Amino acid sequence: MGADTGTSNSIYIASAEGDTGKSTIALGLLALLSATGGRVGVFRPISRAAAGERDYILDLLIDHASVDLPYEDCIGVTYEQVHADPEAAIGEIVARFHAVEARCDTVLVIGSDYTDVGNPSELSFNARIAANLSAPIILAIKATGRSATELHGLADLLLTEISAVHATTAAIVVNRCEPELMVVIGKEVEKTGTPTWCLPEAPVLFAPTMAELKDALGAEMYSGDEELLEREALKVMVGGMTVEHILERLTDGTVVITPADRSDVLLALVNANTAQGFPRLSGIILNGGLRPHPMIQALVSGLRPTLPIISCEQGTYETARTAAHTRGRVAVGSARKIEAALALMEEHIAPEAVMKVLDVRSPSVVTPQMFEYSLVAQARAERKHIVLPEGEEDRILRAAGRLLRRGVARLTLLGDEDVVRTRAQELALDIEGVDVIDPASSDRLDEFAAIYTDLRKHKGMDLERAVETMRDVSYFGTMMVHTGLADGMVSGAVHTTAHTIRPSFEIIKTSPGVSTVSSVFFMCLADQVLAYGDCAVVPDPTAEQLADIAISSAQTAEQFGIDARVAMLSYSTGQSGSGADVDKVRVATDLVRERSPEILVEGPIQYDAAVEPSVAATKMPDSPVAGKATVLIFPDLNTGNNTYKAVQRSANAIAIGPVLQGLNKPINDLSRGALVSDIVNTVAITAIQAQQTPTPGSNDE
Repeated sequence: MGADTGTSNSIYIASAEGDTGKSTIALGLLALLSATGGRVGVFRPISRAAAGERDYILDLLIDHASVDLPYEDCIGVTYEQVHADPEAAIGEIVARFHAVEARCDTVLVIGSDYTDVGNPSELSFNARIAANLSAPIILAIKATGRSATELHGLADLLLTEISAVHATTAAIVVNRCEPELMVVIGKEVEKTGTPTWCLPEAPVLFAPTMAELKDALGAEMYSGDEELLEREALKVMVGGMTVEHILERLTDGTVVITPADRSDVLLALVNANTAQGFPRLSGIILNGGLRPHPMIQALVSGLRPTLPIISCEQGTYETARTAAHTRGRVAVGSARKIEAALALMEEHIAPEAVMKVLDVRSPSVVTPQMFEYSLVAQARAERKHIVLPEGEEDRILRAAGRLLRRGVARLTLLGDEDVVRTRAQELALDIEGVDVIDPASSDRLDEFAAIYTDLRKHKGMDLERAVETMRDVSYFGTMMVHTGLADGMVSGAVHTTAHTIRPSFEIIKTSPGVSTVSSVFFMCLADQVLAYGDCAVVPDPTAEQLADIAISSAQTAEQFGIDARVAMLSYSTGQSGSGADVDKVRVATDLVRERSPEILVEGPIQYDAAVEPSVAATKMPDSPVAGKATVLIFPDLNTGNNTYKAVQRSANAIAIGPVLQGLNKPINDLSRGALVSDIVNTVAITAIQAQQTPTPGSNDE
């Protein structure tokens, strides 16, 4: 372990055999360390990749690390170097590791796979490396086919092997347990005196995707949605029996192998996959190099199945054998496997237990991963109900699946229920705990229309027009928030910003004492998080509006754990400049001090004087804000929007937002290019805002 003298911590994941799921454990630990341990890097002492290839496990982990290190820097040596000269290999590994360690607070080291390095055993060699790196070992053991007593004996043997080369074992992870035996196994293995955590078998982590089966068979796409090739084949069966017997053996995630001339099987499977009450398949493999009869092909085309159907040349035996021996990889593009691995670790291993065992220091920096983790943790502490109007959109569905697995919020999706649930099944998403409402057929439609008519009667609204308005998902979702049926709303993945927030201006309205709805972006830099406002809503704010934006932004920053020090930005600092633009910022600063004297605010001030201590020491040496501003208020939308995008792209910052502020209840807008992770973050932010929103009916004020 690293000492308190500035050296970094390091953790070594090792195993004594293959298929222990080290990559699952590594992903989970990496996510936790990145969220709580500052700058986290990864290191692979011995690369598994052949010459000219990349190590897919290392690629996967680099993609999730919080320190941007080149792939080449994160590799120690090859297996060939170890075989040629083990001692020289260890020396090279140590030197390369320390070069990575110097740039990180914590380094996660993932040991080699079980490929028989030679004498001594591979585990002993990995333990020697760990001892030389002063890295405690997390020992991964596979439970498959072993009793609790056998696992205890195996753990004892491996712990002895590790200690014989002067390495330390911090904890044991028994992976791939039968769920009902996890408690028994944990208690038995913990008799070794080493902290023990258990993970259940998760078939999705080891199952090949349809894309991997397609590649392994050299198959061609026959029909279906290519995006669904990423579904895992949880079960492969040969459809050699009669149709009714095939149908009764289907389960979710099954892939059926059948010759293309079995028209009865092909048509039955295509129809069963869309029928209510039948499992959702992962795909069909047409083997034997045949194509369906032209009339059958025309019928299948007319049905327009999304189910992936691939065609290969091999016979039934060879196709089945290849499929049975194709193992799924948790690689960079394996979105479902990655989510499953993270959810597995998060559900079964308490973060507090990990941090206690590993004794990782709390850093002073705040990385993007740490901020995102804090959002989810804060939202989970008091789960709120969030409505997502764009329920038929794939990104929204994927985000909903992730939010449910992580327990971030209760969710309602708007859209046609059959469409929403069918598409979720096609994407292999579990949204069982989600309510789905179609506004057009909802029994709330007339109630909402009556409320809207009353709210907008001064604008001449009548009931007939209000009913049509309430059929719109944005208006219906906003009314759910207004009436307390939901605590907040997130939209905009498909709709424009105006479409998302116009209903909130009409229905939710602004908070007491605030006349301006504005926004902030949380700019997650490498070692801190800043709030930028307003970069999305108010084009050219007046001094009064600018003061509103500053006060709202300071309050939003504090809601999310940022100690607000507000800089009112201008092209001039202090009293050095004049002109209408500078005067507007000066007046706005005075208004903030007058209206909210508790807020630390400085302005007008230039960006460099606001964030850089050395510049502040020259330009504003006595300011409590200059050089350490955390909330930066731009004088207009043109400046703010361009600046946030410039920082996002040039500094590789993660921009989370826009987060709307000033409304009575939380409504947030997504960009139409939002990623699933952006949607997850925005829902978490909305839930946190809802936690701090008074519940009494102040929304009519």
